[in-house]
Amino acid sequence: MLARDRRYDGAFVYAVRSTGVYCRPSCASRRPRRVQVTFFPIPEAAERAGYRPCLRCRPSEANSADPAVALVREACRAIESGGGAASLGTRPHQLARAFKRVLGITPLQYRDARRVARFKHELKRRPHVSPAVYEAGYGSSSRVYERAHAQLGMTPASYARGGAGMEIGYVVVPCALGRLLVAATPRGVCRISLGDDAGKLETDLAAEFPAARVHKDRAMAGSLETSVAAILEYLDGREPHLDLPLDIRATAFQRRVWQELQRIPYGQTLSYTEVARRIGEPKATRAVARACATNPTALIIPCHRVVREDGDLGGYRWGLERKKLLLRQEKARTGKS
Repeated sequence: MLARDRRYDGAFVYAVRSTGVYCRPSCASRRPRRVQVTFFPIPEAAERAGYRPCLRCRPSEANSADPAVALVREACRAIESGGGAASLGTRPHQLARAFKRVLGITPLQYRDARRVARFKHELKRRPHVSPAVYEAGYGSSSRVYERAHAQLGMTPASYARGGAGMEIGYVVVPCALGRLLVAATPRGVCRISLGDDAGKLETDLAAEFPAARVHKDRAMAGSLETSVAAILEYLDGREPHLDLPLDIRATAFQRRVWQELQRIPYGQTLSYTEVARRIGEPKATRAVARACATNPTALIIPCHRVVREDGDLGGYRWGLERKKLLLRQEKARTGKS
């Protein structure tokens, strides 16, 4: 990617969090900072994560020599058009294996994810929920409301208003890793972020919930005070086990990964490959890495305990130095070398 090597066009795409755009490796656009970049095996995976194609390099038109990638891309287009992957004439188990290897999910999970994306889009442009339900392809509204909290993090009506009606209290406090932002709804912690600039952390929180009532809780009342105290004790080495209520949105795959991360013992690490094996998706290493990168609640979901198979730290949303420090402190406190 840094060399803009055209030989790798079609092998993967890269996405930039700050712009919401994904590109080919050879794209002539200005190179972003590494912390802003994440990688995907095919354009559809980037689009499923919410990124849009670059108008300069047109990555959605890239080709790949891998037949599995070509098959998955064709199936994704068939699902998008409403025809379904069965229309391709490929055996179901072959298609499922290809999807698991390339995207880390099944064709059914991809279809559900795209349906949710269409539902979100329709909610934003329609004044009522019911038309959006049927336009997105759902047969009834009951199934949507049953799964709304896991898919949207709120009711469909609230999401349609950009999160209006949600109340989020937050606080930014100094800690050993710089600045710590903890935000919570009445249901639980919805965001934990780390950085050097309190203003930037607050801006990112507001962008995540644009229409919610987001306010600084200077008195740190109730559950927020308890959560902040527990996190600071964890960072000081006095509380090795963070067990706090969460109010977060997640796909089925993300939820499985995040639950597995919470099972990693304090002071220990797993590789992305090992996590993939433990959730029963041994070929989904890339998808596991993506789930780690999109973890909204640092520390409670300890994505810093996941490293590469060769022992390299890999990436960390809040900076590799923080990841290194967290792992060093945990190992020191458990007596591990």
